[in-house]
Amino acid sequence: MSGLDIFALIVLTVLVGCFLVIWALLGMYPGKIAHQRNHPQADAINVCGWWGAITMGILSPLAFIWAYTNPVATLTGAKKPAAPAEAAATSSENAESTS
Repeated sequence: MSGLDIFALIVLTVLVGCFLVIWALLGMYPGKIAHQRNHPQADAINVCGWWGAITMGILSPLAFIWAYTNPVATLTGAKKPAAPAEAAATSSENAESTS
């Protein structure tokens, strides 16, 4: 093997290593974003991110969009919790009406 062959082999090895590192980071990143934002479905987003990495990017856009959104409605039909200002106003109105 000549020096040029060895150099080409080193370059190829570095490129494959960089590809694997980038692949792993893109698989982890949606789950990290969801955990940092305290998303209630962070584990599912993490799985979707890894499946996106396995399928070479088919599910990755979905995982990134899902990580940055927050669900506003529930399937059970439960009411959303009131904002702190609304809750304070409601409790003070209830206190005045009972006195």
